[in-house]
Amino acid sequence: MNRTLDGLFHRRGLRRWRRAARAAPDAALDDLRRQRNAARQLRAHLDQLIHVADGRLALPKVGSSHFPRPHGTDWSWRPELWRGPLPVAGLAPVPSRTMLGGEATLFHDCTISELSLRQLRNTRDEDLAPYGLRLDVFKFDGSFLSLVIDLPASAAADLTRTQLMRVDTIIETEEPIRMYARLNVRHGPNTEQLVREMPPDGPAKRAEFDLAYSHLNEKRIEKLWLDLVFDAPRMNQIILRDLTFARYRRAAI
Repeated sequence: MNRTLDGLFHRRGLRRWRRAARAAPDAALDDLRRQRNAARQLRAHLDQLIHVADGRLALPKVGSSHFPRPHGTDWSWRPELWRGPLPVAGLAPVPSRTMLGGEATLFHDCTISELSLRQLRNTRDEDLAPYGLRLDVFKFDGSFLSLVIDLPASAAADLTRTQLMRVDTIIETEEPIRMYARLNVRHGPNTEQLVREMPPDGPAKRAEFDLAYSHLNEKRIEKLWLDLVFDAPRMNQIILRDLTFARYRRAAI
């Protein structure tokens, strides 16, 4: 009912201002001055609404799982941290084994943690993920720093050695840093690990894991997780704008 009334008032308002605009060339000056003042007041509110709406509607949609996928993809996923807001947006300092959401965990062996984590809203035109993750590292006296992403059970379903797993990420850093992606696949009592160094140039980075070079027991695959390892991260800011996974079959030779 409210929408019906709002629509009725909106149409009446449009007709009123349309008539005033058409009659302006011949309107009495006192009427024209009054209408001009009213129009300016209305325009101030409309300009503010348009400005806010343009900004919000230009942002990536919360919950979006849209991203490019290779031909033949049979499973794909963007973790929750990059899809929507978390109950706790940031943490500082960050002890080892700290979880941000239900899928991401930060591991390190620092004696004193001088690390902070914060989820941030992506706002750039090129961003597809609604959210990103900022990691600030100050003094770092440890030997390793890694962000672990637990993949859902669907990633292990129907997984075979004929497939490839691709990880795409957009990472910005204040200072150059070496990064590695390690895919872990638990099958029975064993865990297969495949490691790739991330390309050093540009923010868009990709790692492909060919499962044909693994020793997977396809009948006993239980769980997958990814380690993003940051080498010598001291005094650096690392922003992960996006992180996505895609699984697809190897091209027939």
